Amino acid sequence: MKKILLVLLIAMFAASLAFAGQVKGYTRSNGTYVNSYQRSNPDRTVTNNYSFKGNTNPYTGQVGTNTYKNSPSSPYYNPSTTTNTYKNPFKIR
Repeated sequence: MKKILLVLLIAMFAASLAFAGQVKGYTRSNGTYVNSYQRSNPDRTVTNNYSFKGNTNPYTGQVGTNTYKNSPSSPYYNPSTTTNTYKNPFKIR
């Protein structure tokens, strides 16, 4: 039982490391090159993104301007301007 718990804890820790870290540069299928960048852990909010209005990217010095009006976690959220094309396949109609 202890071995199973230990294996599960190690697997969860390893999975959490997979989200954050340095992403190597790559070439998209359309030929566009994407520079390497630092990825952060997902946390369900947009206000701590470097591109969010008022935040500054410490790696590039750029000040963010995006207000993310389509995200409910943004103080600028405006559902009337959001066009949601996603259809929930689990929603009972």
